[in-house]
Amino acid sequence: MIERTAEGLYCRAADAWVDPWRPVPRALITHAHADHARAGCGEYWAVDVSEGVLRQRLGQEICLHPVRYGEPIWLGQCRVSFHSAGHVLGSAQIRLESEGEVWVVSGDYKRDDDPSCAPFEPVACDVLITEATFGMPIYRWKPGSELAAEIRDWWQGDRSRPSLLFCYAFGKAQRLLAELKAIGVEEEVLLHGAVETVTRHYREAAVPMTPSRPVSEIPRNEVLAGRLVLAPPSAHRSSWMRRFRTPQTGFASGWMAVRGARRRRGYERGFVLSDHADWPGLIRTVRESGARRVYVTHGQSDVLARYLREVEGIDAEPLETLFEGESD
Repeated sequence: MIERTAEGLYCRAADAWVDPWRPVPRALITHAHADHARAGCGEYWAVDVSEGVLRQRLGQEICLHPVRYGEPIWLGQCRVSFHSAGHVLGSAQIRLESEGEVWVVSGDYKRDDDPSCAPFEPVACDVLITEATFGMPIYRWKPGSELAAEIRDWWQGDRSRPSLLFCYAFGKAQRLLAELKAIGVEEEVLLHGAVETVTRHYREAAVPMTPSRPVSEIPRNEVLAGRLVLAPPSAHRSSWMRRFRTPQTGFASGWMAVRGARRRRGYERGFVLSDHADWPGLIRTVRESGARRVYVTHGQSDVLARYLREVEGIDAEPLETLFEGESD
């Protein structure tokens, strides 16, 4: 049902591409991260709550068809529906059904509880295209509430200087604000401008988060010791950091599970928090799908595909795509 073309994954029955790599007439979008939602397409189909971020990133005038989770639509000869992927606000798995066969393109997903977005919904299918960003047994996540408590204790443990926590501006930062809120943190958090622009859309979607304010709204002469600041990795060691005197620095990412990653990237503290499925989550998802064939994209695709063949007895193979996985 789906074939790999120069433009990306193409479903002929729907005459549409899923997360195309180049401009196409019709794009089905799993979520608004840059490697999945690219500019220049004739029309976009995506989950309604992702509209704000998509228009911010692709342009206010794009031709966007918002759909609800689980809402069936017919495109050509294909029944299409979007189901929560639990990755970021409005993220979806895309279910494609035609001539009695069902394919699911997972996009990026996670199985952990996350107060900032809808939980993952298992979807049965004949063929599954799954990500494998963290597709190795060493990747096993703690609950987000535990990581939030670690971050709170790190921040509150040194009130003599600012605490700069670097994280991906879309998804990770808002999850941190929601996880802190869930454990009772009500103190205001300061945000880099790139984080603030996306956080507005989460607040419009009524996601419960701890109070926040852009750093740019704080008077230049105000002392920032004891404040927690969320910023994207691109701001690390940039001129933007000159405002903060001798800050303590941390980095929140799934890659912090790898020994030496924090040291190589130049942060004082690493927090293992990812918006992608860990190894048990990937295996669980494949099992629950009931798929007889699995294609594995980006990340550790060879490792996961081999495990599925040799241990789970599933017909599985890597599928090369331009999806990048978690960049932070």
